Amino acid sequence: MVSAGGYDDDGGDDGLVVDFKGKPVDKSRVGGWLGAGLILGTELAERVCVVGISMNLVTYLTGDMHLSSAQSANIVTNFMGTLNLLALLGGFLADARLGRYVTIAISAIITAVGVSLLAASTAVPGMRPPRCTTAADGEVRAGDGCVAASGGQLAMLYAALYTTAAGAGGLKANVSGFGSDQFDGRDPREERAMMFFFNRFYFCISLGSLFAVTVLVYVQDNVGRGWGYGVSAAAMVAAVAVLAAGTPRYRYRRPQGSPLTVIGRVLWAAWRNRRLPCPADASQLHGFHKAKVPHTDRLRCLDKAAIVEADMAKAAAASPGLTVTEVEEVKMVAQLLPVWSTCILFWTIYSQMTTFSIQQAEQMDRRVGGGFVVPAGSLSAFLFFSILLFTSLNERLLVPLAGRLTRRPQGLTSLQRVAAGLALATLAMAVSALVEKKRRDASSGGGGTVSAFWLVLQFFLVGAGEAFAYVGQLEFFIREAPERMKSMSTGLFLATLAMGFFLSSLLVLAVDAATRGAWIRGHLDDGRLDLFYWMLALLGVANFVVFLVFASRHQYKRTGPDAAAAAATVELRQADRRPEEDVVKEAVTVKGIDV
Repeated sequence: MVSAGGYDDDGGDDGLVVDFKGKPVDKSRVGGWLGAGLILGTELAERVCVVGISMNLVTYLTGDMHLSSAQSANIVTNFMGTLNLLALLGGFLADARLGRYVTIAISAIITAVGVSLLAASTAVPGMRPPRCTTAADGEVRAGDGCVAASGGQLAMLYAALYTTAAGAGGLKANVSGFGSDQFDGRDPREERAMMFFFNRFYFCISLGSLFAVTVLVYVQDNVGRGWGYGVSAAAMVAAVAVLAAGTPRYRYRRPQGSPLTVIGRVLWAAWRNRRLPCPADASQLHGFHKAKVPHTDRLRCLDKAAIVEADMAKAAAASPGLTVTEVEEVKMVAQLLPVWSTCILFWTIYSQMTTFSIQQAEQMDRRVGGGFVVPAGSLSAFLFFSILLFTSLNERLLVPLAGRLTRRPQGLTSLQRVAAGLALATLAMAVSALVEKKRRDASSGGGGTVSAFWLVLQFFLVGAGEAFAYVGQLEFFIREAPERMKSMSTGLFLATLAMGFFLSSLLVLAVDAATRGAWIRGHLDDGRLDLFYWMLALLGVANFVVFLVFASRHQYKRTGPDAAAAAATVELRQADRRPEEDVVKEAVTVKGIDV
């Protein structure tokens, strides 16, 4: 039952959700869409900063810093990979010690400092090498008249980029979790609002991305990089002020200790007890009858961490205080890993939109109307137009339609969304290969330059894929993780982005070495970028098949009434051995659940 002034009366949250004074929450005054909306402002500013950097950084590195195409692409992907990998650290700090609100505030300040350093490094002439005295084809060679950036100039750039990455990683890991904390999953109305939160969350931050690739990229290319990054820094400072102003309006979930410590203890205890037999009756495990999570038969080897009999002295020394709840939480995290591994390639494909696709645009005809030249980085606006279109269609058309067909309120499951995203991304790489061959044939054959708007289809397909994959992955990793590991689980999701960008860097280096530079060249006409795209498309097909196998075997975590009924069923089944159908009926009656 839900009380008037807070969460459920049976103590489901154990006082973990409070207002800013540490008192039980009054849902009529704090949280809900008002609190979530204020929190979204911080992620909106983060997107303005990060997308404003990543989508146009490769043109700065090749054009102003005189670096090679492969080196420039890897700097961008390594920056984005590190940013998303640091989300694991941000999630750990929030779950273990600081809480999400404090972690978000500190991370936002660090991000503002990093972008300010970047604005300074691009505005000061001494932080860039001299302009080329002769035309260059993109590769730095002796005699070109182009001098590559010095170690000191790159050091300042790296300091700015990785300071920004440290702050943005902490933001990414916690903003979505803190936003979902503003809704009570046990209240049917708020649970429905939470279902739409992730879609609206991504819609809002995509608006920030669209602003970055249109307005900011234009300012960077036509007014000055320093001015463009200065606007980003100002946006982050404003976001900190908005976040602080909303302090009395939020619901706060108290940190419950380091989830990594729990995982480590369970794994170590299970290893220490590996020679002890698992009890035939799971009710003999420590904390079985008080478990907050129903016991499952998967990964039974981890159950040995909760053994309390057999060799009592040895078991107690190996696993002091470990319970079925802690073991089952570790099982939940382990169950996420197969899906996690197959989501990585999506972000490898996505990273091509921030690197080689921008370089393609630079060598294509970007004139519109009366001679206005569209900045190469601004073509990625079609990526975000596609994201906005499909997130809107998801909420207003696809989800209601799928809900009627499947009789599920959420319509498509999170893994079905991810599957759609993977399929669209793979198709995008095939289209990218065909467009690049058309561009290269026209340029090499003397037919002039091809319109850059041929690239719109690949941006559109990847954007549509991201609208499905990002929302699906975010929902999957947050909803399927244990309650006290939400921030770390978000960090785990963002680590797929990190691994995807790092994998892109690795593939570029491997292909460059294997082909001796024949596929990826500074001037794309001299290389075979289309073959690189075909390679990614084939990898996408193989990855999609593996994903389908893992997804078909995944068992979703039970929430709300289903979870309560399952817990009651476990309790009653240990009390008597009646037929399972009768036990379930009594479990529903005991818990007072209307099904």
